[in-house]
Formats: sequence, structure tokens, C-alpha cells
Amino acid sequence: MKKKILWNRYTPEQQKELESVSERYKACLDEGKTERESVRLTIRMAEKNGYRDLKALIKTGEPLHAGDKVYYAYNEKQILLYRIGSDPIEDGMNILGAHIDAPRMDVKQNPMYEKEGLAFLDTHYYGGIKKYQWVTIPLALHGVVVKTDGTRVNVNVGEDENDPVFTVTDLLVHLAQNQMKKNASTVVEGEALDVLIGSIPDADADEDSKDTVKANLLKLIKEKYNFEEEDFISAELEVVPAGKARDLGLDRSMILGYGQDDRICAFTSLMAMLDAPDPTRTACCILVDKEEIGSVGASGMHSRIFENVTAELLRLIGYPDAISVRRTIQHSKMLSSDVSAAFDPLYADAFETKSCAYLGKGPSFNKFTGSRGKSGSNDANPEYIAEIRRVMDDNGVQFQMTEMGKVDLGGGGTIAYIMANYGMEVIDCGVAILCMHSPAEVSSKADVYETYRCYKAFLKDMK
Repeated sequence: MKKKILWNRYTPEQQKELESVSERYKACLDEGKTERESVRLTIRMAEKNGYRDLKALIKTGEPLHAGDKVYYAYNEKQILLYRIGSDPIEDGMNILGAHIDAPRMDVKQNPMYEKEGLAFLDTHYYGGIKKYQWVTIPLALHGVVVKTDGTRVNVNVGEDENDPVFTVTDLLVHLAQNQMKKNASTVVEGEALDVLIGSIPDADADEDSKDTVKANLLKLIKEKYNFEEEDFISAELEVVPAGKARDLGLDRSMILGYGQDDRICAFTSLMAMLDAPDPTRTACCILVDKEEIGSVGASGMHSRIFENVTAELLRLIGYPDAISVRRTIQHSKMLSSDVSAAFDPLYADAFETKSCAYLGKGPSFNKFTGSRGKSGSNDANPEYIAEIRRVMDDNGVQFQMTEMGKVDLGGGGTIAYIMANYGMEVIDCGVAILCMHSPAEVSSKADVYETYRCYKAFLKDMK
């Protein structure tokens, strides 16, 4: 069914709340450009709203009761929040799950080199990107360096207006005849995505010395951050677009910013978790890493962190048996909160217009994702979809039932199929965006607000 554009259906009070939610969301985007920054931001927001660190309670064995709010952060890459409801937790939880990693360029472990008086950082791109989109734009460097004595150095260069920025160079059009004949996937090679970082030689070096620009930069790094070149080995530095999220359009109806896949769903899930009334069913919010590369690794959804932490939670509530953990998770219901592709009229041939998502028409529910023959998909049950329809209708939330592009063109995956392995009911639900996986993605403020309302309704009323 075709849905109407949301803007004109909101009351003045809702319009005011829409702008407030959008401003909160943009602030989160600006502060949480990496997984670690997103987790640190989440902890600060959660503690401000009365959440306690579950790790401390696990050590003391302090029991938990209905109304308690706790969080558990793992390696600054994954965080889980729980609001304990009045219903028996074995009856299941209402879960919002999103990922906080985004496509970017990662600095390699032996990255710094100099060529003909220019110094670079060698990178390896992360996730699915169009490589040509990442050249000649202002870039920032975020991350952490861990020295052998355990000292941690947080790095954030390129965001303050007084900071320098970085870039990846490209060949000028006047000399690019051969380059322009290449396929789009190879017009910029992965090994060419190296970040330009300096050009001043070391003033104390001999004129005939090699790598004097590199030597000067290493001096600056030592002076400002107190780490050596060899400390790059144990560093995790991410190259991301510099600058803040901005209102887009003369009417300020949209948001342009980096990392909206999937932090638009992560931060609206978090805000819904913090703002929703005390639940009857226990509410849970999972923000995970590594979705863009298959949800692998210790901080990805394939790990056992969610299961292990939920077991610890149940023990403190008074359910020490392993079977209680299995019952709780199996009886849970989840929105796998991830973005969908908004219809772009400039590329209409990629979409099937009866089933695609549209900007400004509310959150997008995908019964299945995957690719082509639903490969890698969860494929939600119709009984569960009917329950969700009831909750959305009861709360006046407009939503879209969508697919991602034409059947044979490709597709995408989320964490839904991983959580469905527990036997819980799961469906994909998120915000439709334009320019997905680009350095600057586009969302509608109306969709941000309506998705926030959707997530709050789910936590409150899903039985």
C-alpha cells in the first residue's frame, strides 16, 4: 500500500518533538563516528538516565529487580542495555538491535611512508564502498593507540575547526584519459586509498637524508600524542569524513551526514530505550560491531556476548539455570534495526516501485532481506508481522512494508538471521536512506522521528 508523506500529518507539538529528536540524533552522529566513540557516548547517555554498569553488579552479586536499568560494554565495540520489566523474564524480552560500525578506511599496522616529499598513511578499506567516492574529500582520523605498557592514547584529528584535515589524492582530469576508461570498481584502486598527511621536512635533518618529511611527522606525533612509529602496530585508527552532520535542503527536511548506516537506527534505538516508559516485558537494546564485514569477531553479533551477558543478568534476577537463558532468548521478539534503500528517482531502474521504501514515509519493515532468492535472509513469520501491525496501529505509527531494490540486482544483509537462530521472532525495521555506504548519506527527519516513535511503541506494547 502506498503511504503518504509524513510531514503534514504532525501536530505542532509533534513537529517540535521531531526537531528535538533530529537535533539529538545529529549530535550523536557528530560525537559517535566510530564504534568506540559510539559506545562511550552510549555509556554517558545511559548513566545520565540511571543505568548502572552490570559488570560491577556481577562482581558483587547484587540482585536485580523490576525497574532496574543496566548496561554491559564489551571492548568499547559492543554494548547491551537492559530495562527489567515486571513480567517474568522467561516470557521473553523486547529487543532492539543495531550496528554501530560503518564503511570507512582503516590505517594499516605499518602505515607511514614518504614519496617525493609527500608523506602518507597506508589504509585498508572496511566494508562495501565505492572507492572513487573517498578521494579529494576532507578526512579525519579517529581511534586509539595502545602502547606496550598498556597506556591508551585516544586520537581525534580533523573534527575541530582549528584541526587540520587529511585527504586522498586523485589524478587531475587533464591527465586522466586512461583512468577514465576504467571500470568504476577499478578507477581508484584499493592500494591507492592512501591518506596525505604532510609535506614539511625535518629541519634538523641533512639535505641528503631520506624520509625527512616522515621524520618530521613522527616528531610531531611524539610531541602531541607521545607514541612512536612502532606503536602503530597496536593501534586502531579509522579514517572517516571530516565535519558535522548538516540539515539538507532549503526546507531543512533532511539530514546529510556520515555513518547513518546504521547509526541512524542505533541512536534512535538508544533514544527510544532511554525515553520509553517502564516496560512490562524486559526491554533490551543491542549495539554491535562488525556487521559491515559479516558480523564476525568477538564484538560482532556472531559472538556469544549477548548470550553470556543475558545469562549473567538472569542469575542476578534469580534464574540461575541454563534452561532459563534459552527460554528467555527464544521467547524474545526483536526488531533488527538496520537501514533500507530509499527510492532515488535519478536511478529509478534499480527499484521496483510497488515494494521499495520512500523517503519521508516512515520506518521501513523488510519481511526478508538477503539477495536474489532470499539468500542469507531471516524471512519473518506472518503471525509476528500481524502483531507488529497491531502495535503500530495502536500507537498511530506509519510504516512501510518494503524490499531492497529489484530482485536480481543484489540486496543486503543484517543481523536478523543471526538472532533468528535462537528461535526468537525477528524482523528488519529501520530508516530508508539515500546514498547508502557513501561518505555522506541522506535521511529524512520525518523518518528519524517516526522510527523513534516506532521503537518506543515496540518496547512498550509488544506482548
